[in-house]
Amino acid sequence: MSGHHVAVVGGGISGLAAAHRLRRLLGPTARITLLEQSDRLGGKLRTAEVGGVAYDVGAEAFLHRRPEAAELVAELGLGPAVAHPTAVSASIRAGGEVRSVPAHTLLGVPASVEAVRHVLSAEGLRRVAAEPGLPPIELAGADVAVGALLRERFGPEVADRLVGPLLGGVYAGRADSLGLRATMPRLAGALDSGIGSLLAAAATTMPAPPQPRGPRPPVFGTLTGGLSALVDRLVAVAAPEVRLGLPVRGLLRRARGWRLEIGSAADPAHLDVDGVVLAVPAPAARRLLADVAPAAAKEYAKVELASMAVVALALPPGTRLPERSGVLLAEGERHAGGTPFTAKAFTFSSRKWAHLDRGPVLVRGSVGRFGEVAVLQRDDAELVAAVRADLAELTGITAAPVDVAVTRWGGGLPQYGVGHLDVVRGIEQAVADVPGLAVAGATLHGVGIPACIATGDAAAAGVAAHVLGRVRPAAG
Repeated sequence: MSGHHVAVVGGGISGLAAAHRLRRLLGPTARITLLEQSDRLGGKLRTAEVGGVAYDVGAEAFLHRRPEAAELVAELGLGPAVAHPTAVSASIRAGGEVRSVPAHTLLGVPASVEAVRHVLSAEGLRRVAAEPGLPPIELAGADVAVGALLRERFGPEVADRLVGPLLGGVYAGRADSLGLRATMPRLAGALDSGIGSLLAAAATTMPAPPQPRGPRPPVFGTLTGGLSALVDRLVAVAAPEVRLGLPVRGLLRRARGWRLEIGSAADPAHLDVDGVVLAVPAPAARRLLADVAPAAAKEYAKVELASMAVVALALPPGTRLPERSGVLLAEGERHAGGTPFTAKAFTFSSRKWAHLDRGPVLVRGSVGRFGEVAVLQRDDAELVAAVRADLAELTGITAAPVDVAVTRWGGGLPQYGVGHLDVVRGIEQAVADVPGLAVAGATLHGVGIPACIATGDAAAAGVAAHVLGRVRPAAG
């Protein structure tokens, strides 16, 4: 037996990726204990049965152009189950009208006037066209709020009609509170290089157009049986000792390794290990690091969280959906009668994914932006009724669903505010000074699946290097 024993705290995709990489690095005889305070693994990866179909009610896809998720899926033998979206385009409801999402933009920041001609008013287009003539942008290394910069350079429409809905779809946040450097690093890098115009900076980030008859590389991917298949496969391959329903209440550094206090406060148990990967949300990380890495805990305390809910609807077979993959809603949009929309986005899944275009017609509505509390305090029945009313307003569909599922993600999405990269730098520098400890998760370098996998891999590598450098196999 090797004697290696490592704990991974947090059973989301970051923790599972860390456990998998630890198994690869430490070998088959190492003991890996995976602790998750809830009753299930997977975190924001959750596949439910809706209308008799396996349907993702958390994250629905991974960015295929970034390699970590695609490579992990292939490594685990899940490549044959990968699917990519159909060719239908997404849309935005802004200014009372539904329009296609412009193609030549960076998360809604236009790279040309022509790219947004069908979305903005004449005054909005005039502001975009005039932007290169404004005094050059000089960030001087500082971070700024995305919304403030856009409003200063383009006026309100680009922020409200384009960037706000797109960022809201990713972070459940608002452009006015999200930081440029963490949410749009390529744009910030172009401005740092000396390009003084937002229009020009966005243009430099655009990929070269594909050859007229060349294949377009897929942007997103998913698994035909649902992303929980990735969770199940990671558990099978990593073979950790899984302990569910056990919160980690304390973390103590010892002369040789670490002691975790787990379970209830009234009857705690202890687990002694050689190294620890913390792959938990910011509030839990702050609490666990308060004594062992107080500087990191202080930085984690700066990260705010947004809550959201997914309302999954299985509509009767044959229900006619729009020829779009979905629709994002700009903040402040209202029904014709003046009622505010409850949903911030709809995904027409049976249009977006070919493998879901059979049986019941699947639609998911996303609800919740940062700071919205009242909308998520409704009970499930009220939330379903409101989302169905929104769908009817947008599409005319009034058919009663054959099945519904409401999944709530309380505090599910960290907000990448102004200065977030400095926060992350402070966390990682403080934790690096503590041997045998590493952190991972969506708080750090991106909320998407590939970014979370990358943090899990990096954390596992750091802890494995520490363990392998100290623990020696028994003689003979």
